[in-house]
Amino acid sequence: MTFHPLRSAAEAAATENAALPEWNLADLYPGMQSPELADDLAKARELASAFQSRWRGKLAEEVRATDGKLADAVKQYEELEELLGRIISYAGLIYSGDTSDPARAKFYGDIQSNVTDIASKLLFFSLELNRVDDSEMDAAMDRDPALGHYRPWIVDLRQDKPFQLEDRVEELFHDKAVTGAGAWNRLFDETLTSLRFTVDDEDMSIEAALNLLQDTEREKRRKAASALANVFSENLRTFTLITNTLAKDKEISDRWRGFEDVADSRHLANRVERDVVDALTKAVSDAYPTISHRYYAMKAKWLGLDQLEYWDRNAPLPDAKRRDIPWDEARQTVLSAYSGFAPEMASIAERFFDNSWIDAAVRPGKSPGAFAHPTVPSVHPYVLLNYMGKPRDVMTLAHELGHGVHQVLAGRQGALMAATPLTLAETASVFGEMLTFRSLLDQAKTDAERKTLLASKVEDMINTVVRQIAFYQFERRLHIERREGELTAERIGEIWLEIQGASLGPAIRLGDGYDTYWTYIPHFIHSPFYVYAYAFGDCLVNSLYAVYRNSETGFQEKYFEMLKAGGTKHHSELLAPFGLDASDPAFWSKGLSMISGFIDELEAMG
Repeated sequence: MTFHPLRSAAEAAATENAALPEWNLADLYPGMQSPELADDLAKARELASAFQSRWRGKLAEEVRATDGKLADAVKQYEELEELLGRIISYAGLIYSGDTSDPARAKFYGDIQSNVTDIASKLLFFSLELNRVDDSEMDAAMDRDPALGHYRPWIVDLRQDKPFQLEDRVEELFHDKAVTGAGAWNRLFDETLTSLRFTVDDEDMSIEAALNLLQDTEREKRRKAASALANVFSENLRTFTLITNTLAKDKEISDRWRGFEDVADSRHLANRVERDVVDALTKAVSDAYPTISHRYYAMKAKWLGLDQLEYWDRNAPLPDAKRRDIPWDEARQTVLSAYSGFAPEMASIAERFFDNSWIDAAVRPGKSPGAFAHPTVPSVHPYVLLNYMGKPRDVMTLAHELGHGVHQVLAGRQGALMAATPLTLAETASVFGEMLTFRSLLDQAKTDAERKTLLASKVEDMINTVVRQIAFYQFERRLHIERREGELTAERIGEIWLEIQGASLGPAIRLGDGYDTYWTYIPHFIHSPFYVYAYAFGDCLVNSLYAVYRNSETGFQEKYFEMLKAGGTKHHSELLAPFGLDASDPAFWSKGLSMISGFIDELEAMG
């Protein structure tokens, strides 16, 4: 792997750590030019054409038939989805490894275009199934156990029915995605990863610059914040155009499909009701004063300041002992915490380390942030991190491995039913974080160590709950105003500052430059309104963890059954065995009370 010659000290320390792994994608394909990949593309194209010829226009009569052929059609469709998923997963992971490499960018673009062309031949299938009368479809599933196996997928698919358009329009939407939203997403990614930031004459990536906002030296944090704001400002025109274009693109799609609210399409994709999300949003907003406002006022006193600057928000506590955490220690910390809950959970997570399913090194061009990609059930997930040895990086490892464990367990549901709605997809990841945190807290030897751990967890929870709901509110305001016309960069910055100020409280001054910090949040671009899923997952896990602490036996088994269900059950069905109900406003208050309780303990410590 070739590295940029000008690296920050932090980047150098991270990448020169011999223990930092890079993933091996050979379980998908040997290489970008491999015969196996070319053969699978050709095979997918041929099978898709044959599938279209065989089944298009015939599903209505097959539903009424008694020969079981419809089940065969669904199985063939699933196999094609698996094959296409394997191809596009490989291309996406290759591209994530270095988005600045023209060869990888071209490869990803070409694969994306090919897969879109092939998938367009399959688009008819779900559209035709949804035109079948409900009673006829129910009768067919009752009559044929092989078709009944896919009942969760068919029932789930039919929730899209009211928003389904005429076939030719759906085909147009599908085909234009590569040159529409997909192209703007790619522009955002390549722009973001190409940015370089200079702090004290060191040239660094966005990950390294953001990492300096946690530095012990206040002046270093200020310089990093200034460098970030300056570079964001220089690229504001591009980010503003991308944001306006994608918001308009979404408005057009929503209008054609008949979605009323700007976030309704996301709620549908998440299989969660609007009133449940509204209840979550209100509960978190109402709790701003008792959670984020209270905590940051307390943190200002700890740091000896009347008011925090925005670059002080993630500063370490003055008496906290900071050290870089070696990769092997991070691995052991997470696996030990997982094992304490359930050995099977640790065993699955360990496979990610042993089989090179993790890419942890920081390097120029690599996608920022972190993710767990499920790929396809016949292979396994892959995890991307930008590990720099900070305590938060250990929690990120625990988070993404939680996703990975979930994806492995859900994979047995097959390509059509393994995927979990985003709201529940965050459950296992946040639960993994909580297990790791609780393990570390139990091992704390002094009050000072316990205080540091508690404060770090409170900040993570504020970032996961308060900040993400504020992000959701920002997106709502932006998309609603975009319906009336384009927004200037200044106007977007005003909305950003207003929402952030309300959520963070008066103890933090959002000074010059912070109005540009909306530019680098990838979720706004890739998955509009995704962000509330984090708050949903965190509050859910807080309630779930309380059940775990109070249960005598059987919790682990029920938890694993929930993860294994994948996308086959609604959140109400999955939470019922634990006595939890997300439609109950008290559910959210219970989850938020855990954060307040941690802050109470910190206040008592002084």
